[in-house]
Amino acid sequence: MLSHLSKITITEKGEKMLRGGHVWVFADEVTHIDKPTEDGDIVYVYSAKGRYLGAGFYNSASKIRVRILSRNANDTFDQKFWQRRLEYAVSYRRSVMKGDDFKCCRLIFGEADSFPGLTVDRFDNLLVVQALSLGIDRIKHVLIPALVDILRGMGEQIDGVYERNDVAIRQKEGLEEYTGWFEGFCPENNASGLTKIVENGIVYDVDVINGQKTGFFLDQKYNRASIHAVAKGKKVLDCFTHTGSFALNAAIAGAAHVTAVDISEEAINMARKNAQNNGLADRMDFVCTDVFDLLTAMADKKIPCDYDFIILDPPAFTKSRDTLKNAIRGYREINSKAMKLLPRGGYLATCSCSHFMTDTYFKQMLHNAAEDAGVSLRQIEARQQSPDHPILWNVPETDYLKFYIFQIV
Repeated sequence: MLSHLSKITITEKGEKMLRGGHVWVFADEVTHIDKPTEDGDIVYVYSAKGRYLGAGFYNSASKIRVRILSRNANDTFDQKFWQRRLEYAVSYRRSVMKGDDFKCCRLIFGEADSFPGLTVDRFDNLLVVQALSLGIDRIKHVLIPALVDILRGMGEQIDGVYERNDVAIRQKEGLEEYTGWFEGFCPENNASGLTKIVENGIVYDVDVINGQKTGFFLDQKYNRASIHAVAKGKKVLDCFTHTGSFALNAAIAGAAHVTAVDISEEAINMARKNAQNNGLADRMDFVCTDVFDLLTAMADKKIPCDYDFIILDPPAFTKSRDTLKNAIRGYREINSKAMKLLPRGGYLATCSCSHFMTDTYFKQMLHNAAEDAGVSLRQIEARQQSPDHPILWNVPETDYLKFYIFQIV
């Protein structure tokens, strides 16, 4: 152990959570700190009976008072420690991502990779970084160059690293919001933040500076591929299409026609461009409107609906427990309307990306929506996020994406 690190004592409740596998200590679980501690420092965590529980980043400004890094009392948290951690995370992605999928995947997934609050996404030659905890933000100057060196040492081309620290949660950590190229890692010939990736045989333009989140949603990669068999020959309605990823997968799989819908005109324009770039525009059309309004108009027969495959990929309707009930109502509304619109034998793909909307809640909502629509559901597939977003058991925050494909019977 390192003698200069502070020691924090926590409650029995906090001890139970850590021993059960969770990695956070909340403010009301801290009972004692043995000496003054600077926010962002690494501290040791002990039970009330003096049992060592782990070490993690401390932040008095956050409700999450300690974010656990390690449970090994012999770790020293030097350059070699972080190097091993990074190599382990990269090696895992090389193992679980298929072929060229390693060129567009999440390299670091926060707590699931024992880098609390750190996200690193790779879009071919560009990396996008989000540092959402104070401790990680303080050592990113060590982590990011080391990660780039690891990738380049494997023969991977990395031209730039962009920081998307424009996330409100940083304020809860006492951090400012900002964006910009990571110092020393701005591409020499292209600072526009535009690059191309290939996923499931489809080429996408990715804008890491202006795109949503880090520029592109990577977690649905294999879920998008899973609709190929169902989509072939179908008339498909892709709701909340964003930049068209599910719609394009349906089209490339041989759908008879695909309609892509999103409320964002910017997203629709990008989806249309992606369709043109992939030679799929002749079998697709694009509608900029509110999905709730569109489904309601179709249900009221104000707009004709002859689709036999509907895809629902909405944004997270809830980001807190306080709004969960309203979110469930929203999910139920769009799912019941989609089920009513589909013919018997039609298909529905539906998902939720909020960890507060647990799989139990989501399944119950689908049961209720089917009852509202007067239909039965035949499950074809039940899926989660792609393996570059690994789920750490006993840390429910890492288990967030639910994805189902049904036939309406």
